[in-house]
Amino acid sequence: MSSFESNQLFYTSLVLELIVPQGRGFIFRKWYAQFVNVARRQPGFVRADLCPPLRCPPLHCLDGVMKWYAIIHFDSPETLNHWQHSLDRSKILAEGRTIFNSYRYKSFTTGLEGWFSQRSKLEKSRLGPPVWKQILSVVMGLYPIIMLQSWIFARLGIMQSWSLPAAMVINNLVTSSILSLAVMPQITRLMHFWLRPADRIQSLKTDVIGALIVISTLSTMVLIFEHLPR
Repeated sequence: MSSFESNQLFYTSLVLELIVPQGRGFIFRKWYAQFVNVARRQPGFVRADLCPPLRCPPLHCLDGVMKWYAIIHFDSPETLNHWQHSLDRSKILAEGRTIFNSYRYKSFTTGLEGWFSQRSKLEKSRLGPPVWKQILSVVMGLYPIIMLQSWIFARLGIMQSWSLPAAMVINNLVTSSILSLAVMPQITRLMHFWLRPADRIQSLKTDVIGALIVISTLSTMVLIFEHLPR
């Protein structure tokens, strides 16, 4: 059995990949229901999402198996970390090892890790929200950082004498750090009702409300930045 775990790192959501032999789908679903019930009893549990299974390509697997992806959400990095190291979780996973061939999991904290995924396009699309929502969310987080950073650096005269390529490297490092570590976790938390996995059916009303919130926020920020002193 192969598995990997992200030790010493604390996150809010956890993605489980489980390799299940064909013919064990019903047994796996029954185990998964027990797995969620155990997680639900833990402090901070928010919800669990089970994505439709993916058939492993014949060139990668000699025997027929299915890839199942489950996303477990907790309300804070601390509560998720407590769940990861709990005895209840260890016991239920030990029971599941008689059903699935292997498992592995990855924790998510910034909302940007999907950009660096090596999985296929199909697999990534099932784990994250629709691309257009991802784009709007990132723009909403990136725009104020760039505007405020440019305004502050200009007012303080930071890097004014630097060459453009050198200044851009530092600017991009600062912008990316703020976006990844501070802004995107807040956006994904506040907009969680809208930023749901693409495979989960969501009402048109919810889609429109979320889009209007993003557009209104961007419009308000434009007006604010228009009146910043030069």
